[in-house]
Amino acid sequence: MEGAKLRVLKIVDGTIVDGPGLRTSIYFAGCSHHCEGCHNPQSWDAAGGTPMSVSEIMAVIDDNEMDVTFTGGDPLMQIEALLPLAQTVKEHGYNLWVYTGYTIEEIQASESLRRVLDYADTVVDGRFVQGLRDISLRFRGSSNQRIIDVKSLKSY
Repeated sequence: MEGAKLRVLKIVDGTIVDGPGLRTSIYFAGCSHHCEGCHNPQSWDAAGGTPMSVSEIMAVIDDNEMDVTFTGGDPLMQIEALLPLAQTVKEHGYNLWVYTGYTIEEIQASESLRRVLDYADTVVDGRFVQGLRDISLRFRGSSNQRIIDVKSLKSY
């Protein structure tokens, strides 16, 4: 059995804004952070988007042959269904970035959330803070958000 379906808002092929190089970005539905000034508030509804299986999503990823970014919403809101996809992405040899409103400390403290760190290469963490918005930052929207190399857990 393939497991639970994931709620996907859209899949963007060949984007350069969600990590280095050309990437396949998967925008997942659902976010309870509700950050003021969020650029994607339509993603907050956990019932939004289209239900997709791991194999359906992987067909798009493999067709694109690009590294992968999970974003949203907050992909970690669907953690149980997301983990099999993250594992499959890595088994297929893709680099994986994960954007989340959770901090790395919150992820590490959560038994369920920290399992994503087994598969993610990079995590962009933290809630968007309107007062810290900085359009000069690469791959993030506000200066409190960190780009974390998961293998070394170094942020930059």
